Amino acid sequence: MTNEKLAILVGGGPAPGINSVIGAATIRACLSGVEVIGIQDGFRWLMEGDTTRAEALTIGDTSRIHFRGGSHLGISRANPTKKPELLARCLDTLDRLGVGMLVTIGGDDTCFSASKLAEASNGGLRVVHVPKTIDNDLDLPEDVFTFGFQTARHIGVEIVKNLMVDAKTTSRWYFVIAMGRKAGHLALGIGKAAGATLSLVPEEFAQPLRLSTLVDTLAGAVIKRLSHGRTDGVAVLAEGLVEVLETSDIEGLEGVERDAHGHIRIAEVDFGNIVKAAVQKRLVELGIQSTVVSKNIGYELRCADPIPFDMEYTRDLGYCAARYVIDGGTRALVSIQRGRFVPVPFADIMDPNTGRMRVRMVDVASDRYKIARSYMLRLKQEDFDDRVELARLAQASNMKPIEFKERFGYLAGDDDKRFSMPLLKAADPAG
Repeated sequence: MTNEKLAILVGGGPAPGINSVIGAATIRACLSGVEVIGIQDGFRWLMEGDTTRAEALTIGDTSRIHFRGGSHLGISRANPTKKPELLARCLDTLDRLGVGMLVTIGGDDTCFSASKLAEASNGGLRVVHVPKTIDNDLDLPEDVFTFGFQTARHIGVEIVKNLMVDAKTTSRWYFVIAMGRKAGHLALGIGKAAGATLSLVPEEFAQPLRLSTLVDTLAGAVIKRLSHGRTDGVAVLAEGLVEVLETSDIEGLEGVERDAHGHIRIAEVDFGNIVKAAVQKRLVELGIQSTVVSKNIGYELRCADPIPFDMEYTRDLGYCAARYVIDGGTRALVSIQRGRFVPVPFADIMDPNTGRMRVRMVDVASDRYKIARSYMLRLKQEDFDDRVELARLAQASNMKPIEFKERFGYLAGDDDKRFSMPLLKAADPAG
């Protein structure tokens, strides 16, 4: 049997735009005379040697699936890199299906699995990967998004916008926990676009982060808002904060279940309610009554119908993935940079120290982050230097000015220098 078929599979978690990639890759391959097979549920059945969980894909099957969220082929987090025999079984199953080309759709873990599968095949299987994650954390150039991020941010902004109205109407605070296993791109993107009171991401804090620092940062925002006569607010927190917290600060964190890739199952850590309870306790200690509600968003975003940006973007990615692998390309991640297709070799996105794919973190030194920071309502050094403002904050927290400064002053200082915007200078018209 000659291995000329192209297979497509989806790993990791859902993200808006998966079906657009599947459809575009299928159409491009079929127009090139290549038979396409859809592999159900990621690597799961390949790892078990099951060839019955594969289906032929045609233009008729896939030409209109790009409008919808979810995955036409299902999805799983099955990890074939855990044992060499699992990789070997995947290769054998694909060989029995007559597959010589594979398009994987997924995040960093699926990309890693794809790279190892290509390596184990010794050239027998050409593999390309399409980066998918609403976390936006694959190591691509700064302005190259992972697909699904923009749709997730769009839906997240709508949710936060409604919560902001509810918060003002009911005089309460919302702590919104946004997905982002390690990086804070989604939390920052949602918070900045919606104009949330503040957004907190793991990249801004020294690590390990003490829970008390996180609690004081949020309590400080509540106090500052209160000093201006407002009893409401919305804080957006990246769920990745839980992974940089001092583990001893969160009861039971060390015993939390981990997934097949060794990551803490963040959903098992009730992060929002832990932070909510700790902040409320701190406020009660200061004699402040405030209603705080914890709200997790993420599952509402992952299978949303893609917005036009992601529909177009993912169709481009699917087209390029199929064309590249059919033309002989392999061992690369597919990207569109400045309007042009750019294959990124797996070797270029691997961390030589960990052997894993590098993660793109929020660049807190960028103007993009500093602008977001400048709009956030949080304690700053100028609040402690201004006697009138300090007195107002102290009054709101039932403390004396010197007590307030001693209690919360550590939150400011160096951060004001780190995150302040430099003076913007006009360009010299003479060049």
